[in-house]
Amino acid sequence: MVYLDYNASTPVDHRVLPTVAEVLSEYGNPASAQHRAGQSAGELIEVARIRVGSLLQRPVQDVVFTSGATEAAVLGLVGATLGACHRPNVVVSAVEHKAVLAAAELGAHLSGGEVRKVRVDSAGRIDLMHLDSLVDDSVSVVAIMAANNETGVLSPVEGAAATAQRVGALVFVDATQFVGKSELQPVANLADLMVFSSHKIYGPKGAGALIASRHIQKVLTPLSAGGGQERGLRGGTHNTPSIVGFGLAAELAMTEQKKDSDRIAVLANEFLVTLKERLPGIEMNGDGADRLTNTLNLRFIGADAEAVMASMPTIQVSAGSACQSAVSTPSHVLLAMGRSATEASESLRISLGRPTTRDEIRIAADAIVSAVVRVRELTAA
Repeated sequence: MVYLDYNASTPVDHRVLPTVAEVLSEYGNPASAQHRAGQSAGELIEVARIRVGSLLQRPVQDVVFTSGATEAAVLGLVGATLGACHRPNVVVSAVEHKAVLAAAELGAHLSGGEVRKVRVDSAGRIDLMHLDSLVDDSVSVVAIMAANNETGVLSPVEGAAATAQRVGALVFVDATQFVGKSELQPVANLADLMVFSSHKIYGPKGAGALIASRHIQKVLTPLSAGGGQERGLRGGTHNTPSIVGFGLAAELAMTEQKKDSDRIAVLANEFLVTLKERLPGIEMNGDGADRLTNTLNLRFIGADAEAVMASMPTIQVSAGSACQSAVSTPSHVLLAMGRSATEASESLRISLGRPTTRDEIRIAADAIVSAVVRVRELTAA
């Protein structure tokens, strides 16, 4: 089996697993500060918080642990709109992750407002002039992802932030695909609210973070009542093993991002060149835009993506985001870019990761070429 779906999830790094396993054997509740077992668990949580904050070069108090980026997005977007009910509208790009779109819709609905969607061009680049026309003093949050999970296209966070700040709206950045793959500092500095997940950076599932300064945290309406954990923003017992693994994965991402990105960029380019040399009728979704080096979203003209995947069961890729693949509908991202439903259905997302090898790329290229040829032949018959 060759795994090339790292944008959906990454394996837990082999250097993280032993620590997670060790913490799993502990039984102290981090909220039980009256005894040593609880204190020890609490100390582990705070070490993880320091590591996540260091990755983003943000103060440790800015880190709010959640179960993942989806919960963090709900807390950030719904919490912010409820906390600013006199500004009930939310602006989002049309290509945001489904979780962010759903959170924006919920926040606007509960606040009596609306969601305004920003157009993108055929390469998936956000139309900053259209964004500017949608933002006024009725908008509480402008949400823009740092990098698209399906195409890898990078967003103009700086331009979007300038527009939001013009009217005093908060800047929400989904950095889930961006963290560990690109230089974080400019994005982290511009975001009032930022979210990402452990399992996208080789940490365990079940942990994520909302990044927000203390004065922003104070305006959020908490959505999970409980025992006051995470400064009252996220009640419930901490998932200590996953959070500890998240922290260690963040530390590794900080030291290995440049090396990983450079190596993966070479492999991705070799892979694309090989496919184009051996197979006609390939189009890159997002071609011409600045993109993550690990992500290739390719349209194989005349070959249905699901049929291609069924023809190569040992090659694990996707026809969109992990959430999108659960339902048989065209990618909203590709549709927003002007692709037809048929064109979107002929597109595969191939995403490389830290463990990807040159041998895996060769095996995957052979399999994809054979599968596409087979599907095209069957379609033409």
